[in-house]
Amino acid sequence: MFANAARSARMWSDWWRARHLSVKDTALAAALMLLASVPTMSAIGAQLGDLPERPLDAPAVALTVAQSAPLVVRSRWPAACLAITGAAFALYQALSYPQTFAGVGLYLSLYAAGAYQARFRRGLVAVSTVGYVLLVVVLHGLGSPNGVPEFVAFYLTLAVIWMAGAGMRRWRADEAERRRLGAEVAAAAERARIARELHDVVTHHVTAMVVQADAAQFLVGSAPERAGAGLAAISDTGRRALTELRYLLGVLEATGDSAVTGRAPTLGKIGDLVEQARLAGQPVELTDRGDQRPQSVDVELAAYRVVQEALTNAIKYAAGRSTAVTVHHHDDHLEIEVITDGPADAAPVVPSGGRGLDGLRERVRMLDGELAAGPRPGGGFGVRALIPYRSSP
Repeated sequence: MFANAARSARMWSDWWRARHLSVKDTALAAALMLLASVPTMSAIGAQLGDLPERPLDAPAVALTVAQSAPLVVRSRWPAACLAITGAAFALYQALSYPQTFAGVGLYLSLYAAGAYQARFRRGLVAVSTVGYVLLVVVLHGLGSPNGVPEFVAFYLTLAVIWMAGAGMRRWRADEAERRRLGAEVAAAAERARIARELHDVVTHHVTAMVVQADAAQFLVGSAPERAGAGLAAISDTGRRALTELRYLLGVLEATGDSAVTGRAPTLGKIGDLVEQARLAGQPVELTDRGDQRPQSVDVELAAYRVVQEALTNAIKYAAGRSTAVTVHHHDDHLEIEVITDGPADAAPVVPSGGRGLDGLRERVRMLDGELAAGPRPGGGFGVRALIPYRSSP
């Protein structure tokens, strides 16, 4: 699921980026051709040969267009764009036509080649350098007044433009790698969150159902009416599990359905957990201190999961032992304590994966809270969580 979503997002992003670049390149090419026809802009264009100028004619117009129009494909086919604009620039200089703004097309195509060309980059640099050397030889043979320093300075200018494009290419690659790693981290965190939710839901309810079913087996012959109550408790526990699983699936689907949000476990439903534990044969006492106030969904869900996991462990490791659940509403934080009598190292009544408390600590830590769990000095096992309040929903 995560891989398909990431692949679809990349495809959409690539399509949108290609479309955006195509529009930009078309606009750039059109603007360059338009400015090339403005006489006052001619001084900004690139000039190399400084040969005696000849009048403009049809070939000059064609070469001017050839230095501008290929910019339409400078992002998709940067090497072809550079080849056309470079050849047109070289012919324009060799034929000694007057300087125009269209010569800037050489700079733009060279930058695009440095920024977008993916393959044969060194080969493209070598071929471009050879082409430039040939142009210098031709211009020198035609009587260009420029010497070696001028030609070297122009080449260094072209090299700086290429390196600027290459630097932009490296920056984009680094940014894409950062986004990829960020997406992987986010996907891993989401998988861990889903695993914690599934663990909390399935483990708690299945543990209660197993204990209830074991008790019902012993009561079938001796106390049929109590066995019937035990079977009813199993049915009720199964329905609760289905309700929470539907809520979790609704969150994963991200439909935004208010009915799904209304099924989220909250502080007000801790009493249901206590009642369910009692039906499983666990004597549990619930104490609620302070004035309860509305909290954000993540705080209420974390508090619910703390009680749920603590009662699950009590049923697993200390079945039938007295358990006390205390929920204390302070001014700035919520304090939850679950204390179970009995040995802390008892064998579980159902197999345990040992990941419940670790996931719970991570959940509480993400809310800037603290969770402590372990044997108590006077015997038994305790779970204590401090969860800071957040803004009300």
